[in-house]
Amino acid sequence: MSLQSALERLATYRVNNTRASQDIFRNGLLVLQKSSFKKLGDDGWTSLEQFALASIDVGRLDIADQCLQLIVDKFPNSPRIDCLIADSANVAIWKRRISVLRRTGKIEMAVNELVHLLDTFYTDAEGWLELADIYASCNQYDHSFQALSHVLLLMPQNPFYVLQAAETAYTSEDFSLAIKMFLTVVDMTDDADSEQLLQDSTPLGITVQAWFGVKLCTRRIAQNVNLKSVSNTSGPKNLELLDELATERLRVAYSSAGQKGEIAKGRQEVFAWVVTPLA
Repeated sequence: MSLQSALERLATYRVNNTRASQDIFRNGLLVLQKSSFKKLGDDGWTSLEQFALASIDVGRLDIADQCLQLIVDKFPNSPRIDCLIADSANVAIWKRRISVLRRTGKIEMAVNELVHLLDTFYTDAEGWLELADIYASCNQYDHSFQALSHVLLLMPQNPFYVLQAAETAYTSEDFSLAIKMFLTVVDMTDDADSEQLLQDSTPLGITVQAWFGVKLCTRRIAQNVNLKSVSNTSGPKNLELLDELATERLRVAYSSAGQKGEIAKGRQEVFAWVVTPLA
């Protein structure tokens, strides 16, 4: 491809505001290798910014750094530099860099960048969720739970995040904490009101997942009576009653009919599992 063709393709993408990072990177690399950006005046520097962002998108941070250095040398005090190097004024670009670092296997760098971002923007729940997911992918479940605890402080009314925290606590074998959080999910999502007895309601969706969690926890606590809670959470006093309640709730969920009957698939396997003795 000729230099002129590469410049024309970059200009077309820029005018149409098209995000085609791979092609922009290929064409921009040709222009960079021929040291042509500096010769194009204002359009050249705009194209260089475009190329720098595409380089970040495709994970070529080394090339992005070269572009940024050229721009910094030309415009040392420009606010556009702050945007491109992802400082605290542009969270979206900062997150893009973190995403690229993670995708390219630079996990430690991604964590460091994300922690820095969250130190600056503590209320970014999405960032805390990302941090929790990174830790979980590395089997660091205690750290993952700590990140999720910040999410719960920021969004305490979201039962899905409570469920995620409960499942993370269970995976880290803090069963006393996990069962407490699974029961919290039940309290948040069960549609039984004060005038309706619990046994008259039918668990659905996330509530069923929470009851499964309760059932799993009662089994594990009964099998590991000497296992201490990492969080020093006290275990349930009426473990057998909780196990019986979880069994009853799951049987009701998988006995439902009509529109609610979608959850009843595999009911025989569930029934056989829930009636297994506690210990």
